Amino acid sequence: MAIPLVQFTDWKLIDYQSAWDKQEALFKTLVDKKFEQRTHPEKEFEPLLNHLIFCEHPPVYTLGKSGKIENLLLDEAGLAQYGATFFPINRGGDITFHGPGQLVGYPIFDLEQFFTDIHKYLRYLEEAVIITLAHYGIIGGRYEGYTGVWIDPDKPSARKICAMGVRCSRWVTMHGFAFNINTDLSYFNHIIPCGIDDKAVTSLENELGHKVDFEEVSNLLKHNIAKQFNFVLG
Repeated sequence: MAIPLVQFTDWKLIDYQSAWDKQEALFKTLVDKKFEQRTHPEKEFEPLLNHLIFCEHPPVYTLGKSGKIENLLLDEAGLAQYGATFFPINRGGDITFHGPGQLVGYPIFDLEQFFTDIHKYLRYLEEAVIITLAHYGIIGGRYEGYTGVWIDPDKPSARKICAMGVRCSRWVTMHGFAFNINTDLSYFNHIIPCGIDDKAVTSLENELGHKVDFEEVSNLLKHNIAKQFNFVLG
């Protein structure tokens, strides 16, 4: 199998609706091109291009299709008070928060160029985050039965540092992960994060006791994802 090409793009700080619209457009283009290639095997086509998007969002709460609205503890007035917005969306998982200082990643991959196993896909994303944490002397791990990356997952002090929620159709992925780097964790007080009411949320800043170079972490994670999935960055 040829090594896939993945186009990396950093959208920087972008409002959630705009990012969702741009994601949907890239996702649809990739799905449509896959369909065209299969229905016209006699034609020659350019290799399908995958995308890895990094960005940050202004404060926003998103609720996955399997989530419960009761896990958002703010009404409209409360959202306005904290300068946050709310979106029910078409990924898996429950409720989470996105905001400045959090690295959000949207891999739009044709998994048929990698492997057709969504659980393996999630484990590879988790592993890339775990390797990135190790660079800063932090041991990350997995909490059995849940996606994402945790600190001290086997202790009462278990706390999540990276949430994940994805959508996959025709083996093309969208949505992705939210890695807390210098995130304002107080926003998580207004939700039951991922529907788990007895576990805390943390950040790289919180674990290290000081702010971290956001661009440095982003660059490390980008290359760790490329190594994990064995793709070429474009």
